[in-house]
Amino acid sequence: MTDVFAPARLGPLTLRNRVIKAATFEGRTPDAVVTDELIAFHREVAAGGVGMTTVAYCATSPGGRTDRHQIWMRPEAVAGLRKLTDAVHAEGAAASAQIGHAGPVANAASNRAPALAPSRLFSPLGMRFLQVPDAAGLRQIVADHATAARLAGESGFDAVEIHFGHNYLVSSFLSPLLNRRTDEYGGSLVKRARLAREIACAVREAVGDRVAVTAKLNMDDGVRGGLTVPDAVRVAALLESDGALDALELTAGSSLLNPMLYFHGDAPRREFAKVMPTPVRWGFRLGGRIFLREYPYREAYLLERARQFRRELSMPLILLGGITNLDTMRLARTEGFEFVAMGRALLREPNLLRRIQSDPEFRSACVHCNACMPTIFSGTRCVLRLDRKHDEIADPSAVRVVAE
Repeated sequence: MTDVFAPARLGPLTLRNRVIKAATFEGRTPDAVVTDELIAFHREVAAGGVGMTTVAYCATSPGGRTDRHQIWMRPEAVAGLRKLTDAVHAEGAAASAQIGHAGPVANAASNRAPALAPSRLFSPLGMRFLQVPDAAGLRQIVADHATAARLAGESGFDAVEIHFGHNYLVSSFLSPLLNRRTDEYGGSLVKRARLAREIACAVREAVGDRVAVTAKLNMDDGVRGGLTVPDAVRVAALLESDGALDALELTAGSSLLNPMLYFHGDAPRREFAKVMPTPVRWGFRLGGRIFLREYPYREAYLLERARQFRRELSMPLILLGGITNLDTMRLARTEGFEFVAMGRALLREPNLLRRIQSDPEFRSACVHCNACMPTIFSGTRCVLRLDRKHDEIADPSAVRVVAE
């Protein structure tokens, strides 16, 4: 049960171990296509020993991006994505594409395309009201997810992860706070879950049994009136009953209203303010403490919520949040979770898994300062990471920022 480094089945795949590099937007696609830097990022993580690395974020349409510098799935993107998956496979790891539509988290001004929400909402990102899709629009969204999954398969991806979390589009439909519709996609929990179920089934139909299909599902929005654990468990049970998914990765928090719930640790308010445009920076300085709340870091900080899903479901589950060391990975296995997902610890040390395999007592150097979060605008990285050649801080000024 506790051997996280043994090969494991995920749908049609056999991964070399049970550790997955979680989706963390890499900030390395300025023209919305794969770059050599993005390939190098995932090759390094793959060489570091993970069973599978997740490419984030592969939007299902131009308007589904959080900004225009993200990949959106189209035939022109396939060649670059194929180079990426070939590089990952050469290092012995599998590759997953995180697909989805950002919905109310999308930046309409940057994308030059309408951002979507289940109900009429005002977006401070685009400084305009969000567009509410009708039934025909929702059918197109489902079809776009299927197309994105098919293109991921053509690009050599072994798995796709559908984004049902963080109040992105599907997550916003699950939220009773954000979804005030009165049609077949709003009201009761079953109706609010309809879009998620249709997308999961359409993706499965598009890829068949050639590609593993997982979904990243919110357990808790962390917002008053939002999705809560009991209702999220019911959504997960509905998804399980449909049989379209090979696993669920459990997450929490809202990119709109409470992003720190899925990070925990220090809230990098000052660092974020420094990289934001001037008008947004002023607002952030005033409201940053409300938006970026602080949750003390502890290992496996989402485990208590996730246990409730493990009790109710039989499908494979992926535990995320505070997975940095072998003892925590073994705890997850003992608790019945088939896989674990790691993010920030691998930004600090892409070869962490290799080091743990060599020395089971090795501890991650990640200090959970979260100063990596604002680097998504310039290439996601750990600002405290040591240079491998010279054993020096890669960005010495960052140490002062974190210490202030």
